Amino acid sequence: MANADHGGRPAEGFGATATGGARTRLHAARLGLWLIAAVLAARQVAVVLATPRGERLTDLETWVGPNGVLHVNGSLYASTRFTGTPFGGLALKPLTRSAEQALGWGWTFGTLLLVVALGLIAARALPPPVGRRTALLAAPIAVSLLMLSLPVRNTLWLGQTSIIPVLLVLLGCFTARGQRTSGLLIGAAAALQPTLLLFTPLLWCTGRRRAALATGVTFAACTGLAWAAMPHDSHRYWVHHMAGVGLGGPADGLANQSLHGALLRLGLNGPLEVALFLTLGAAVAVLALRRAVRCFRDGQLLLAVAITGCAAIVVSPTAWQHQLLWVLLTVAGRVGRRASDRYVWPATVVVVMTLPAKMILPNMASLNPVRDNVVLLAALAAATAVPFLSRGSPFYRSPKPAAYAPAPARFRHLPQLPALRRVLTRPSLLLELLLLRVTYAAYSQVRLAATGGSNSAGRAEAEEHGMQIYDLERTLRLDFERWVNHTVAGTGWLREFLDQYYTSFHFVVPLAVLAVLYRRRPGDYRWARSALGFATLLALVGFWLYPLAPPRLMPTLGFIDTVHGVQDFSRPDYGTLTALTNQYAAMPSLHFGWSLWCGVVIAVLASRWWMKALGVLHPLLTFASIVATANHWVLDAAGGAVVVAAGFGLTHLLSGPRAATAAAAEREPAPTRKAVRG
Repeated sequence: MANADHGGRPAEGFGATATGGARTRLHAARLGLWLIAAVLAARQVAVVLATPRGERLTDLETWVGPNGVLHVNGSLYASTRFTGTPFGGLALKPLTRSAEQALGWGWTFGTLLLVVALGLIAARALPPPVGRRTALLAAPIAVSLLMLSLPVRNTLWLGQTSIIPVLLVLLGCFTARGQRTSGLLIGAAAALQPTLLLFTPLLWCTGRRRAALATGVTFAACTGLAWAAMPHDSHRYWVHHMAGVGLGGPADGLANQSLHGALLRLGLNGPLEVALFLTLGAAVAVLALRRAVRCFRDGQLLLAVAITGCAAIVVSPTAWQHQLLWVLLTVAGRVGRRASDRYVWPATVVVVMTLPAKMILPNMASLNPVRDNVVLLAALAAATAVPFLSRGSPFYRSPKPAAYAPAPARFRHLPQLPALRRVLTRPSLLLELLLLRVTYAAYSQVRLAATGGSNSAGRAEAEEHGMQIYDLERTLRLDFERWVNHTVAGTGWLREFLDQYYTSFHFVVPLAVLAVLYRRRPGDYRWARSALGFATLLALVGFWLYPLAPPRLMPTLGFIDTVHGVQDFSRPDYGTLTALTNQYAAMPSLHFGWSLWCGVVIAVLASRWWMKALGVLHPLLTFASIVATANHWVLDAAGGAVVVAAGFGLTHLLSGPRAATAAAAEREPAPTRKAVRG
């Protein structure tokens, strides 16, 4: 599709230099993004090919290996290992011998080429007008997102063919010349994945009736050819298994992200479940096709294709993870009237399609219905509910801009980016919750991996570092942890209070502060949230570089673990929380660091003296609790204070002063500002 017109008279003088510099930076960014895409592709190839043969490309080897279902006589579906259509088996049979000879290299590199082609076509299919920056950067970004997505990673790992139907549909919609060729490609895709027949009514309702007829004829011809060549297998697939239900795994398994699988997981069975599935599926298909037709007539053909693909996921009897790529294509749609809301939907899609569901939502029983069906819910939302903007909307190209606090650039040769400037308006709550959850999931994973994935792996090193800290504290005469620990352990009410304080307020207070700031002080919320994020990131570096055993896990020093009870030091993984978190992530102490962050924010922003006093009291009580319960050394708290100070410093360095301060300074009359400077 044509990009936006970039014609015009050449600039002169400094303007020409500036334009040339911008063009150079744009091409450099494009090259950098292509390098990232190449690195991601190389990493995927390395992961697949470095895995032993019996553990990689298991689906492909199951199909075409020496004992694969395509290689031996008998039914394709005798063992339910083959999940494709009979036509898919018929198309794969000629590849059996070549796949046996080069199982891995040829298939993996061929799949990578298909992924790159898919990304290039999707980038070129963006609705016009397309700016120069988007035209240059869209392709490498699309390829990188595809490489990171779970469907592509599963396809490469398992040796699946799920890229081919998506690519055939995009080729038929965006590159094929003539409606018959378009219908031929889409019909072949439907013969491989039957629910893609939903594209037939889309083509018919958008005036491409020859393509719709060609799609139906091609699907019927391919299916009939497979029925003639393999009548027994065709009967097993279409009649016995009802278009593939039950193949490849139980239909109620978490890997099946279709509406049918969700209803089964909710406990519905039998005729009631079938009737409900057919009714809801028909409603979703009708709503999705109406939305897709509107998008097509609005000139957003890629979004129309993506919406129809999402509807195919929902109404399919089984939609395995490697078949869910349609959801990622919905990032082409624009949502939100405000600039701050523009990234909510793309961020949601990218997170859902690149991270496992267990990292997106916490492991809580009340959230299991959402977490177990997170991709299905994203597909359902894209197909029926997400309010995509039409190109005729005034907010499509020009959303309401964010209000930035005035602040000078912090670097001479690096202009201050909008992402780093102070925004005065309230950010999107959904995006913030998504960011908070994903950041905490990544924090938990990195924290656990800091000792090699288990607490026993770094025990010797952590205890050695513990002795180093203890010796340093004795030199500095700060080694009062044992006295405090034993004193508190012998005082019942004080022990209970500090134990409760240690276990209860670590997350509650920071989340409460963030919630109040978000509701009452949105500009200050961004300042405080950024400082907390930088501090936590720096703490992760400390956990990684310096695993440290807390006093309670030092077997020779005689500390009492007042929270977790007596430790069995003869066990490699002692401690009651070793299965949940890294017990040697003690330096710096985020228990104290986060409490100090709360104290600073409350002391700076609170309007009443007693609120400020409570803010100062919280880190003091936290310090007392981490020392008294033997969960941290005194120097751990000092490390926590250092990373918090660095977090506030980096926030100021990268984005200027606090938003409220900058805005107040801008409103202040010029003579007053001059007098203050004087």
